Amino acid sequence: MNPSPSLPLAGITVVDLTRVLSGPYCTMMLADLGARVIKVENPDGGDDSRHVGPFIDGESAYFASINRNKESIALDLKQADDRRLLDAMLDKADILVENFRAGVMEKLGYTWDALHAKYPRLVYASISGFGQTGPYRNRPAYDMVVQAMGGLMSVTGEAGGSPSRVGVSIGDIGAGLYATIGIQSALLKRAHTGTGERVDISMLDCQVALLENPIARYSATGQVPAPLGTRHPSITPFDMFTTGDGFIVVAVGNDALFRRLCEALDRPEWAADPRFDSVKARNDNHVALKACLDERLSAATTAHWATVLEAAGVPHGPLNTVPELLDNPHVQARDMLLDVTIGDGKSLRIAGNPIKLGTATRLDNVKNPPKLDEHRHRLVREFGV
Repeated sequence: MNPSPSLPLAGITVVDLTRVLSGPYCTMMLADLGARVIKVENPDGGDDSRHVGPFIDGESAYFASINRNKESIALDLKQADDRRLLDAMLDKADILVENFRAGVMEKLGYTWDALHAKYPRLVYASISGFGQTGPYRNRPAYDMVVQAMGGLMSVTGEAGGSPSRVGVSIGDIGAGLYATIGIQSALLKRAHTGTGERVDISMLDCQVALLENPIARYSATGQVPAPLGTRHPSITPFDMFTTGDGFIVVAVGNDALFRRLCEALDRPEWAADPRFDSVKARNDNHVALKACLDERLSAATTAHWATVLEAAGVPHGPLNTVPELLDNPHVQARDMLLDVTIGDGKSLRIAGNPIKLGTATRLDNVKNPPKLDEHRHRLVREFGV
């Protein structure tokens, strides 16, 4: 498990006590950037996500999608021998990441204060539903809980319909991404001070941070944001429209682009129509404008309009299904898809890493997600316990 020395986190060792999604997503990002990640799992079944489907030959594709490039060892942290082994790892580690509910690490005896005193260079990152402080700190949380409490579900869904969860676990993934930023910031500070920092990430905090536009809009207008479907609350047309064989998104952010759109659609008169001749007018009359655009765009295929709008320089895009996304030539050219091995040697396609560094366009030497306790013997020999 030797990452490329050209990667920015090469030489950094992470002890990973996380499970399910937010923490493993964070440590996967660190591993992709070159860190060595030692995943410490519960001997009784390992990471909870190993038991979440779909399964291939009895192994979880869910687990495999977020645990590449990691080593695995199963430790019972209530047993003295296993605690000694963890201590030996922490003595050599740069980063500890955990995503237990607040208070669990205290019960195990691995508090920030205790570890900072013993390993002053260690960066200690905690990801939890509500953070290490505040009245909700001891509450458990899952992705949908913080999507609801954080206001995101209140602005997601069709206009006039019921609130809806975002189609991916943005509560977990957002926390994992913010944790990655916090950890790297702590490493940068350590390079100057020689001392590690505590990184405290709350899933709810991250949802608040992601709600930048609705919060600002409410503060400015006093109007409570509500679900709007696919359209934008302040820019029109900025929506999904019906074509002859599917759907296409058109995003027009100013009057010049709107005139260009009207010319491309052979409807130049729309640009002079007082209902549509300014951003405010188009917002006020978004229902009428959508009806006009749906009628015009339904006269030809999505591919036809994509060619027309591309030539006109109008921002647009088709509604891709997941299979269409995987076949997309640009996604493939950007090396955004990886294949790992799972089960009895079967290939599983997973999402790649969007961070491109220097001239590298793809992740090199991607390691398959580990079997539970796969690296025990090597790690025991290495850490001398």
